[in-house]
Amino acid sequence: MTAALFTFIFGAALLLTTLVKLWLARRHLAHIAAHRAAVPDAFREKIRLADHQKAADYTSAKARFAMLGALFDAALLLAFTLAGGIQAIADICNGWFGSPLARGMATIVAVLLLSSLLETPFSLYRTFVIEARFGFNKMTLALYLIDALKSLLLGAVLGLPLLFGVLWLMERMGEYWWFYVWLVWVVFNLIILFIYPSFIAPLFNKFTPLQDEAMKARIEALLGKCGFTAKGLFVMDGSKRSAHGNAYFTGFGKTKRIVFFDTLLERLSGTEVEAVLAHELGHFKCRHVMKRISATFAISLGFLWLLGQLMRTDWFYQGLGVNHSTSSGQGSPTALALLLFFMTLPIFSFLLNPLLSAYSRKHEFEADVYAARQTNPADLANALVKLYQDNAATLTPDPLYSAFYDSHPPAAVRIARLNAR
Repeated sequence: MTAALFTFIFGAALLLTTLVKLWLARRHLAHIAAHRAAVPDAFREKIRLADHQKAADYTSAKARFAMLGALFDAALLLAFTLAGGIQAIADICNGWFGSPLARGMATIVAVLLLSSLLETPFSLYRTFVIEARFGFNKMTLALYLIDALKSLLLGAVLGLPLLFGVLWLMERMGEYWWFYVWLVWVVFNLIILFIYPSFIAPLFNKFTPLQDEAMKARIEALLGKCGFTAKGLFVMDGSKRSAHGNAYFTGFGKTKRIVFFDTLLERLSGTEVEAVLAHELGHFKCRHVMKRISATFAISLGFLWLLGQLMRTDWFYQGLGVNHSTSSGQGSPTALALLLFFMTLPIFSFLLNPLLSAYSRKHEFEADVYAARQTNPADLANALVKLYQDNAATLTPDPLYSAFYDSHPPAAVRIARLNAR
């Protein structure tokens, strides 16, 4: 393959991906607007028209903002690749650092920091304009900045050693470096699963043991029935940042813990909380977590192998705006290959989204079935209606948009299945 041909393929893939994103968003907006005037029949007794219209307006606002984000992302990727952004940053780093490993790390870190800085206005607008307009944002600017600083420091503490190890292995382990990098990646992710509940999550939120004894007894009975052991039941101060509610279990092995947002406990009854938890336990009992982790590791191995093949070609670098002289001697080919590959991967894999979404929705249905066996299906249905209402999630998404993006089934389909049981 020639560099010119690969440039054309990349440009065509970027254009197609961006146009599909915009087309899907326009379909979504039109479908929501067409159903804004009336609550769907299945929900008329439980959802007020005002809440339905709030959900429509909130979803529409996010969809319009996502369209702007898609255009920005495309422009930023072009600026970094074909317009020479990565090349310019690599040239600067080559002049500042001596060893190829240091130059490679500096180039990757500089690109990531610049990308994060350029995307910050979008994050601020999403939090302090869209979320605030619909009553969801509870975060102050000071807390936002503190969170950003914590994330930056955490990324440095965890990410820099990992990046150093990956680049070192890429340069030193020969033709099969990709396998050794994969092993490091697997071990790193398993360690994060272990330490996240106890060391990482508490950096951002406060977790207190569940104090409601009646609720605690109800949940412990359900855990015993389901054969699930957890280190503890905790309430997270989610209301400190957002009015959205949720529940989840986290950790791995003996570090597993169950976490409820305080906003969730304020809204749902005891039986509804039990039903929501039963759904989360369904993911555990159906081995969804292990299946997803295994799938992620398998896919990452395939991607690293592919990167190993691409980084030995000239057209991969030249076709994405990096001079061959830099990739072959002056700079760090391993770092540039790693950067180019993972920046462009979302473009070439975008059309796989419907398959991944369908796989996720399949797991959600299975978890619902498990919850319906352990608790009253009506309780889970009622809880889901409240969650859709409280989170202003639209009840009328465009079917194609939903099939492409949504990891959870549409509300009408999901609740109809529960009611049928």
